[in-house]
Amino acid sequence: MKVSLFITCLSDAIFPRVGEAMVRLLARYGVELEFPKVQTCCGQPAYNSGYWDEARTSARTIVAAFEHSDFVIAPSGSCTYMIHHYAELFKEDPLMREKAERLREKTYEFSQFLVQVLGVTDLGAEFRHTVTYHPSCHGSRLLGVKDEPLELLQQVRGLQFVPLPYADDCCGFGGTFAVKMADISGAMVTEKVDHIKETQAEVLVGLDMACLMNIAGNLRYRGEPVRVMHLAELLYEGVKQA
Repeated sequence: MKVSLFITCLSDAIFPRVGEAMVRLLARYGVELEFPKVQTCCGQPAYNSGYWDEARTSARTIVAAFEHSDFVIAPSGSCTYMIHHYAELFKEDPLMREKAERLREKTYEFSQFLVQVLGVTDLGAEFRHTVTYHPSCHGSRLLGVKDEPLELLQQVRGLQFVPLPYADDCCGFGGTFAVKMADISGAMVTEKVDHIKETQAEVLVGLDMACLMNIAGNLRYRGEPVRVMHLAELLYEGVKQA
């Protein structure tokens, strides 16, 4: 298999340890991730703001970067789902639309790929902490990634899972929403952190660094000691400890 890593902007620029964890975990199953250096932003900020011409420019680069990959894996449900919009962006261009649809079919969020493609739920990890889980909106509602991360967490030795109250509520980030509607966004993430505190969990885990960054900022502002981790980070740390 030719499997490529779509690193996404936040993981590349701010949280590179997430990509590193993915590479090292997948290497344990014989998957050597290729990294096309020409990849760029998926175009979601421009798309959501109504700048579709600019979004198409980004989309063309992404389509070309991964055209010859068998699978594409990303650490973000949000960026993964943006690829589903490419067919709409290229609805007037049959050739590009066809390429966009092929890319959509072979692109997976990290936990999706582990469970659905590799058939792996037990990585032999050990993580002796109390953990709660925030399901990001794009991943859970649009991609339908709901059971996969929970199946992976259930197999981690020593992990005590605590359900998050009102888990499906948005954290308030929403990309440009957090800028345009800052007061509402702030109220939403404050409520999310209130529920995290209710769990008394030591660790909050999720699938999308945009949401986790937003929540982590509120936790730090309030002086809360909850550790925030991407699922790939937790699993890799757990594998090293086992």
